[in-house]
Amino acid sequence: MTAGRWMRGALVLGLFSLLAACSSLGGGRGAGGIPVVKDPAPIVSGTMRPYQVRGRWYTPKDQPNYDEVGMASWYGDAFNGRPTSTGERFDMHALTAAHKTLPLPGLVEVTNLTNGRRIVARVNDRGPFVDGRIIDLSREAADELDMRRDGVARVRVRYLGQAPRLGGGTVLRAEAARTVEPQTVQMAAVQPAPIQTTPQPYYAPQPAYTPPPAYAPPQAAPTPVASTPVAPIGGSYWVQAGAFRDPGAAQRIAERLGARAKVDETGGGYRVLVGPWIDQAAAESARQAVMARGYADALLISGG
Repeated sequence: MTAGRWMRGALVLGLFSLLAACSSLGGGRGAGGIPVVKDPAPIVSGTMRPYQVRGRWYTPKDQPNYDEVGMASWYGDAFNGRPTSTGERFDMHALTAAHKTLPLPGLVEVTNLTNGRRIVARVNDRGPFVDGRIIDLSREAADELDMRRDGVARVRVRYLGQAPRLGGGTVLRAEAARTVEPQTVQMAAVQPAPIQTTPQPYYAPQPAYTPPPAYAPPQAAPTPVASTPVAPIGGSYWVQAGAFRDPGAAQRIAERLGARAKVDETGGGYRVLVGPWIDQAAAESARQAVMARGYADALLISGG
């Protein structure tokens, strides 16, 4: 009798284990649910500063009720492996996205309003800097929403909150396709760019930047010099991590920032430059990555 009870108990435990395994593995389209984030990744403070791209200013901020309808685009091979604004590597095979102002890293629910397909994507980059687009999706996210062939799609984007330390992307059960936008969704108003009352130096970017490993800040901070508009060196765009009086301090910082960093002597000071980039949006992403590594005053420099 005791043996029979033991066998029945073992069978019940086995069934529960099988069900748990099935629910955790998911696997198919529509198998996942909105993730519950119990240990969120910290917001990368450097990505929450106002920034300028193509003459327009953007102000990142916490937007707990963000719910917007607009056009989505996608990006893939050309950026695969490059650093995102959070410092993470862009993986076009993961469910990730870029947004101009939401906190990074965060999670958003994206619904293709044409076919009802839904995903949760990890937002870890800035963009898209194209008029009329509200979100840029990875190639995998575009595939899951069945929009890659068309290139763009009309979507609803809803902010879910901070992302977990790793991942967070999942495919949700599809909804019925909508030909009319839901009344509860509000179109985000376009914010006019603030007028600059004083002239601001415009600084530039460069090609793919390999982010350096995490570093320990120097014990004695180098003495910076005031940044003034200086004719940039060749290339389309550069990121200026800082300007210093001590050439040794500038060289050490350049070494920490990797092979793309260099020291440029000008006007009695030494600038640490990273780049160059041909595309301004890629340069801005690199600037955000440099800021996230502790250089909060990194500037974008436009070359000739």
